[in-house]
Amino acid sequence: MSSDFAVPSGIRHRHLAVRDTSLHVVEIGDGPPVLLLHGWPEFWMSWLPLMNRLGDAFRLIVPDLRGFGDSGKSPEPRSDVGANSHADDMAALVEALGLGPVGVVGHDVGAYVAQGLARRHPQKVDRLLFFNCPTPGVGQAWVRDGHVNEIWYQSFQQLALAEQLVGSSRETCRLYLSHFLRHWSHRTNAFDPVLELWVDNFLKPGTLRGGFDWYRSQNAARLAAIDGHPAPSVPIHQPTRVHWGRHDPVLPVAWSAFVPDFFDKVAVTVCESAGHFVHVEAPDEAAEVFREVFG
Repeated sequence: MSSDFAVPSGIRHRHLAVRDTSLHVVEIGDGPPVLLLHGWPEFWMSWLPLMNRLGDAFRLIVPDLRGFGDSGKSPEPRSDVGANSHADDMAALVEALGLGPVGVVGHDVGAYVAQGLARRHPQKVDRLLFFNCPTPGVGQAWVRDGHVNEIWYQSFQQLALAEQLVGSSRETCRLYLSHFLRHWSHRTNAFDPVLELWVDNFLKPGTLRGGFDWYRSQNAARLAAIDGHPAPSVPIHQPTRVHWGRHDPVLPVAWSAFVPDFFDKVAVTVCESAGHFVHVEAPDEAAEVFREVFG
């Protein structure tokens, strides 16, 4: 396995009761606490490249979001586990750990969750770092200039058929996950060393459904934004850094222009060597930015 994804010594696993579920939480280090929030199709192991580089200087707190990884699953599809629900889970997690405020890193789904956490529970958040950062300002850009062809999965994954098809065999699950992990990456082989671990994870009972529930839960807000009626939001006041992959096909770097509309104190920089998964494709650079923000 790639050294980036080697599991470092000193890693700690536990399950914590949070609200009406149980969260699987992985930690390493004893320095300043920083909460790392993954996206889809991801789980805690996405952060291993940064855990290997930063675990000696920070206390990295890496949960599987509700429905993902080894956190609690719903027995049936749900459409009420959007950004605010996950944000409330994270606030309860920070409380359960006896912490706050903490640094927060968000990517993809985790970027929405981090924004929800900063708005709903500002006392829990010290500062923010995003590796690419979708905002309500994206709006109609989701479907402009042919981009609708990039987001077909957001509709497909709301169907019960999706879980049945993708989970019908190890081969179908591998084909589906590898499409996104490679297509969204500029360094297309970034996840190749751990692809089978990704398949193992998403074939666990309820895990495909848990990820797909995110798209069910976000659908109404996404369609409203596309129609030109995004949900109102208040500015985020905490100091913020966004480091955006130049070659992201699903969240184009041009969308970084929307970011200042939603943050009072934000700096946006670009990673020239990465696509969607900056933290995996360019982990040395991502770790350097991390230290700039939280060090």
